Amino acid sequence: MTFQKGTLVLVDYTAKVKDSNEIFETTREADAKSNSTYDANVKYQPRLISVGEAWVLKGLDDALANTTVGDKLSIEVPPEKGFGTRDTAKIRMIPIRKLGEDAEKVTVGDTIELDERTGIVRFIGSGRVQVDFNHRFAGKTIVYDLNVIKSLDTDQDKVMGLLKRRFPIEESKIKFEIKGAELDVNIPEEAMMMEGLQIVKRAIANEIFKFVTKIEKVNFIDSYNKPKPAEQKPAEVKPAEPKAA
Repeated sequence: MTFQKGTLVLVDYTAKVKDSNEIFETTREADAKSNSTYDANVKYQPRLISVGEAWVLKGLDDALANTTVGDKLSIEVPPEKGFGTRDTAKIRMIPIRKLGEDAEKVTVGDTIELDERTGIVRFIGSGRVQVDFNHRFAGKTIVYDLNVIKSLDTDQDKVMGLLKRRFPIEESKIKFEIKGAELDVNIPEEAMMMEGLQIVKRAIANEIFKFVTKIEKVNFIDSYNKPKPAEQKPAEVKPAEPKAA
């Protein structure tokens, strides 16, 4: 049975550019380690996707709607359903002085921020710089090697999946309890200092209300454990020095 729109599913995948085999995203640690995308600070785990709701590229979203749990497949996403086609109007030649203090540091291939847009430097010369504001993979066909692992159907699974999506830590450290129409969520100590934690909590609450419709209130609980006293090593007993005769 294929998925309905809004079904929460866990998928395991590796995404690469078709014509170069460049891997640019993966949920698999082994695949990340096999190329330059590996990041020791990233927790590699299956990705949570709400089918048909634009959480991923349209081409992948459309394909997922026709899959079921256990499917293993390769999905090709054309540019028009991926990162878009290349648009020459998004390539601009600008005076290099507009880059300000960074002008002397910029080299071809660098990614820069200009006029609140991200672009790639394609050419530098004669006091000018050519900046390409197309997406890095615009015009490219993307290939997903994908496994559909699980559909989250119970309220417990949905809550855990949504919390793991926002708190990328070990599942055993994520604690919550559903009490009728209320949900209590213990904020993990590892997440206490997260940047934008208040925004993350609001996002979690909104997603819980959407996908677990019986929940009407979400309580976030901050818990702090008393530090354990440092263990004291027993004092070393030095042997008595012999007395002089």
